[in-house]
Amino acid sequence: MSDSEKKVSSNTIQFSIEKENARMIREIFNIVDDALMEKGYDSISQIVGYIISGDPTYITSHNNARGLIRKFDRDELLEELVRFYLESNK
Repeated sequence: MSDSEKKVSSNTIQFSIEKENARMIREIFNIVDDALMEKGYDSISQIVGYIISGDPTYITSHNNARGLIRKFDRDELLEELVRFYLESNK
């Protein structure tokens, strides 16, 4: 093995599930927001209704928004909302 191969193979790339989940949740919120607005709904009220009640009918099935938001538990969605809010206000 050459010196350059040793350098490349000795570096480890870190992958954070938490960061990847946060990125995915943010993308899903954007898709859901767009889908709700396209259907004429107040997206904030609808998303809050879903998070509080767990009733998926608060989220439209347009553009698979309902299926996407259900990929994560409501507590994970809420945690990411709080994290995003607190980090953006520092």
